[in-house]
Amino acid sequence: MYINKVLEREGQQGWAIVGVGLRNSAREDKRAAIMAEQDNLYTLTTFAPDSSHETSVIGSIIEYVHAAKDRAAAIKRLTDPDIKIVTLTITEGGYYLDAKGNFTLDHPDIKADLARDVPETAFGLVCEALRQRRESGTGPFTVLSCDNLRHNGKVARTAFCTYATARDPILGAWIKENVSFPSSMVDRITPSVGEADITRLDALTGVADQMPIFAEDFTQWVIEDHFCAGRPELETVGVQFTDDVGPYEQVKLRMLNASHSMLALPGVLMGYDTVPHAIADTLLLRHLERFLTEDASPFITPPKGLSLAQYAQQVLHRFRNPAVGDQLLRIASDSGSKLPVFLTDTVNGVLSSGRDHWRLAFGTACFLEYLRGTTDKGTPYTITEPAINAEQLALARAEDLAAGLQMTVFAGWNLKDYPNFATDVVKLRQSIRAQGTHKTLAQHAG
Repeated sequence: MYINKVLEREGQQGWAIVGVGLRNSAREDKRAAIMAEQDNLYTLTTFAPDSSHETSVIGSIIEYVHAAKDRAAAIKRLTDPDIKIVTLTITEGGYYLDAKGNFTLDHPDIKADLARDVPETAFGLVCEALRQRRESGTGPFTVLSCDNLRHNGKVARTAFCTYATARDPILGAWIKENVSFPSSMVDRITPSVGEADITRLDALTGVADQMPIFAEDFTQWVIEDHFCAGRPELETVGVQFTDDVGPYEQVKLRMLNASHSMLALPGVLMGYDTVPHAIADTLLLRHLERFLTEDASPFITPPKGLSLAQYAQQVLHRFRNPAVGDQLLRIASDSGSKLPVFLTDTVNGVLSSGRDHWRLAFGTACFLEYLRGTTDKGTPYTITEPAINAEQLALARAEDLAAGLQMTVFAGWNLKDYPNFATDVVKLRQSIRAQGTHKTLAQHAG
């Protein structure tokens, strides 16, 4: 969207996007086919909280490469001298991080990738392209992470340099010295699109689009201004550049993303399907308000000029947007990767300061109960947790209700120092099973 706007600015027509899809799936096959059929065009419809909307045709993508079908072609495209920036949107779980946040070289995907002549992971493809660019004298490009990770630029830098060094120490040193990895913070609620959404959007916009996107009207993109090969003038279309994205990242991850999880996990158990439906429950609304103001905010240093109280109210206002009904089950998915990122600093702050930890214990209990795969009424749902293996899942589902706290998800929470937290989590799990999530929340919310 931002690049599309940049292309309307004088002197900026030299920029464009080449999309690269990494997944080997029927969904990715369909996406690639639609992009080709629609000349890489799609519509973006944004909705305000009053349901007013605005639709734009996005034409900034000039090519889409289905890397899973031809890895060599994707690498060749990345070696093109015209490629100046490679952005990453591979989700929190796509960085192969262990419980301590280190890149996992012994992960099966990475071990297999390092043994291949033509790699398949994002790290392998990008590092191989950089190797060829180094040897040809083309030079580096900037790698810009757009994922919901603390210090995502530093995380990306560590991951790529670790991977590259394992393949070739000289390449690893060259990447460390020459490639830029700025951190960034992206904020816009953009739900997944189902068939019903496509039908609704086609009728609303009058455009026959097989792959429309819809989102809230709010948007924010903050980037550290460290680019090794140039960049478009994104500041002219609303992007904020800064020397340190950390304060913006803190606010977004610990307030918006964390409250998304703190709403989705109990909401799924209660049987709600979307964010607006769940937030309409005054009990859940009050739960989130207190989490934001009493648990998260005290341990955040915001950017200059930003009021955390106003930000908290803005988050709740955005969640109420009826036209952007993000699915709770989608938000709850991959919580095994999300919770360490979104909640660890808040949990450590609350526990170490001796503050009331009830809401965090409730959220933890809801997460462990969510992993059982059924609502309070016994309706089954499919959990999607790529970061949680069978052994870890067994801990969450064990008869010993405290066993789940041994999962690596909680490795950074230092729970051994706070036995009362574990005791409360067990009591809350017992209560959820005995009388349901809603009654449990009602009894303890205060």
